[in-house]
Amino acid sequence: MSNEYLRNVLASQSLADDSEELKSLQQHRADVEKLLKEKFPKAKLTIRYGGSKAKGTLIKASYDLDVIGYFDRDETAAGDTLKDIYDNVALALAEKYQVERRTSALRLRVLDPNGQGSDLHIDIVPGRYTDDTRTDVYLHQNLANKDRLKTNLQTHIDHVRDSGVTDAIRLMKLWKVLNAIGLKTFVLELLVIDLLAGKTNWGLTDQLTHILTELRDNSEELTVEDPANPSGNDLTETLDQHRNTLQWVAKRTLETVSSHGWESVFGKVEEEAKDEKIRKLHRVATAAVPIRPYAKIKN
Repeated sequence: MSNEYLRNVLASQSLADDSEELKSLQQHRADVEKLLKEKFPKAKLTIRYGGSKAKGTLIKASYDLDVIGYFDRDETAAGDTLKDIYDNVALALAEKYQVERRTSALRLRVLDPNGQGSDLHIDIVPGRYTDDTRTDVYLHQNLANKDRLKTNLQTHIDHVRDSGVTDAIRLMKLWKVLNAIGLKTFVLELLVIDLLAGKTNWGLTDQLTHILTELRDNSEELTVEDPANPSGNDLTETLDQHRNTLQWVAKRTLETVSSHGWESVFGKVEEEAKDEKIRKLHRVATAAVPIRPYAKIKN
C-alpha cells in the first residue's frame, strides 16, 4: 500500500509534455535561442536542454528548465574569456528579461521596471567547450573561489537518467522542497544514487527509508563525487553546509512515517493521481488504432 501511495505521489508530480507549464517553458526556450543567435549571428553556439527535464527527474513542486549555451573552443564572438562570455550573454538576455546572475547560471525573470518580474523557471548556462570533441566544457564561476569550472553536461545527464533510481530521486527532491532544505539538487541526486547502489530493485518505501536512515545515522560520513570532474569539483563544502539539517529532518521524517505513515510526509494525492492515470489511459486509448473485426489479417 505504501509503494502504491508513493507511486501516486509521483503521478501527481508529473508534468505531461502537453501541459501548459511545459509548453510555456519550451516557448521561452525557443525565444532565448532566437535571441542569442540574433545577438551572436556568426558564433558556433550549441543550445540544448539540461537539468531535470533531460535527466527525467522533474517534479511539479519545483521545476526549472536548464538551457545550456556552449560556444566552440576557438569561438570569440561572445568574448575572449569565460567571464566575457558570461557577461555578454547576460547583457544580451537583459534586453528582454530580468537577469539574476548566479554562480554559473543566469536566472531569467519577466522584464519589469520595478524589478519584481515573475520567475520564468529558466536558467541559462553559458560556457565554452574545452576542445573540438564538444564534450567537456568550461564554465565561468561568478563570485566564487575558482573563476572557472570544468564539467560535462552529458556525463551528468547519463549518470542520473541511467541510475535506475530516478523515482527515488524525484521523491527526495519533493522531500527537500517540502522541508525547505537548501542543499543543491545535483548534490542530493548524487547522494541518492550512491546510497541506493545495488538497491535499484527495492520498492520505493524501502529505498526512501534506507536513504533517510543513512542521513539520520551517518550524515557525517556521507560523501559525493562529481562524475564529470571528481578531482576538480570538490562538493564537500556544499554537503558540509547541510549535514546537520539533513540529519535532523531525516530523523523527524522517519518518526512521522513510523507514527502516521507516508501521507503525513507528502500529503493527500490520491484523487489527483487517479485523475492523471485516467488522462494517461485516455491518451493511450485515443492513440490506438483498433483492428476492425471484419478486416482481413495478412500473414
